[in-house]
Amino acid sequence: MTSSPRVLLRVLLLGVFMAALDSAVIGPAIPAIRAEFGINHREVGWVMSSFILFSLTSTVLMSNLSDRIGRRPIFLSGIALFAVGSALIAGAGFSQGAGLIGSHGYAWLIVGRVLQGMGSGGIVPTASAVIGDALPAEQQGKALGLIGAVYGMAFVLGPPLAGALTVWASWPWIFLINLPLAFYLLWAGAKALPAPMPQTLPKSPADRLTPSRQKPPLDWLGLGLFFSALMALLLGVTQLAEPLNSVAGAAIPLWPWAFASALVLTVLFVWAENRAAQQGQRAMVPMVLFTRSRLVLTYGLTLGSGLSMGGIAFLASMATQGFGVSTPHAGFVLLPLVLFSMISSMGSGRLLNRLGARTLVVAGFAALTLGYVGTALAALLHFGGLIAFLCFTAVVGLGVGILVGGALRSVALHEAPEDLRATAQGLINLFNGIGSLVATAAISGLADALGDAAGYGFSVAYLGLGLVMLALWGLALRLPAKSEASPR
Repeated sequence: MTSSPRVLLRVLLLGVFMAALDSAVIGPAIPAIRAEFGINHREVGWVMSSFILFSLTSTVLMSNLSDRIGRRPIFLSGIALFAVGSALIAGAGFSQGAGLIGSHGYAWLIVGRVLQGMGSGGIVPTASAVIGDALPAEQQGKALGLIGAVYGMAFVLGPPLAGALTVWASWPWIFLINLPLAFYLLWAGAKALPAPMPQTLPKSPADRLTPSRQKPPLDWLGLGLFFSALMALLLGVTQLAEPLNSVAGAAIPLWPWAFASALVLTVLFVWAENRAAQQGQRAMVPMVLFTRSRLVLTYGLTLGSGLSMGGIAFLASMATQGFGVSTPHAGFVLLPLVLFSMISSMGSGRLLNRLGARTLVVAGFAALTLGYVGTALAALLHFGGLIAFLCFTAVVGLGVGILVGGALRSVALHEAPEDLRATAQGLINLFNGIGSLVATAAISGLADALGDAAGYGFSVAYLGLGLVMLALWGLALRLPAKSEASPR
């Protein structure tokens, strides 16, 4: 390493901040993007879904590649992909506004989000790996904690920043500002990140055949099945609200076939992961983790936490349709949510040891139930006006902050085998992302199917989300009490 730990940490945290910020600013920008390109809710849902889909898949691939070829090239590749994606999105927005690219602007927008997702998959997990490689053990916990704080800061600063840029400039500037930061990270990262360790050349032809010198082959089959299963699930959710679609001139329901395909692909994925482990490959998801009932319950609740986070994306759109908030000012609607999310995230982290994970998770899902049902009824029944809607979004923020504050991660840490704790934590990210993917697709599809009038479609979608949170609250009661937690 050619630079100080302080400079290295600055590069890593800025990279994570850049990736997290574009997850936070997209919600407030959605009304402006929809108006700019003239697209429906299902199409604008792909702006969120494409990023999450490729980010999840890229995380698996990039993590494996960083172990094989080094952290520096993967981290810098992630930054470069993210920058190219940001430039494409901004260019598509400016060109669409000038009438230069006609109907192709939306396609370029999605390509940009795909590249951003692929880049994010190389930035975030690699940053954590670099901390483990380059920093002393006594500094690693603090550095990993800073990554969580950076995520929280991005979600606090993102919505007001997006709202301000939309009002004072235009929404493409939200993504264009990534470019100077990306250029700095490429320059500073090339100096600060540790270089890949040189490979020792085998001394004889026999050494080349020694298994210890051969790296485990990449599990390409598992990666492909994972991506395909997610895509089939996403297509099924988006088509569920619109059961009849024209295929080859015949009106047939598509969603049962999509869900059936997702189920078959998931079964094949499990088979491929077991096969990879038996053949000495590095399985993407060790199936042994799913033999522990409490850990399975934790991942189910994490999936629900992801659903709640995905639901945040369309609250600004709901405000524009249900309460007449102007599109440029839609981003400011989320300020109460992010403020209370930040407060509850910090507070729940301090209360975790005192109250136990179950108490906090139960409280988090109770807040989400109240918040999402309240926002739906406020828009549907028009009681309390925008003030009531904002109060209920603040309650949503309380719930989200509690669930991302470490309670579910704490359960996974206690329940996972000691040698698989890091992998178990990675699956928290995976299920959280899948939940967000499903929520954005489902809400956008249902809102499209039921119509825009006074936000009716969104109201029904969020009422359904609130009922799902209620069911998860009941499941959270089955988590082990503090005294019953498995010892570390």
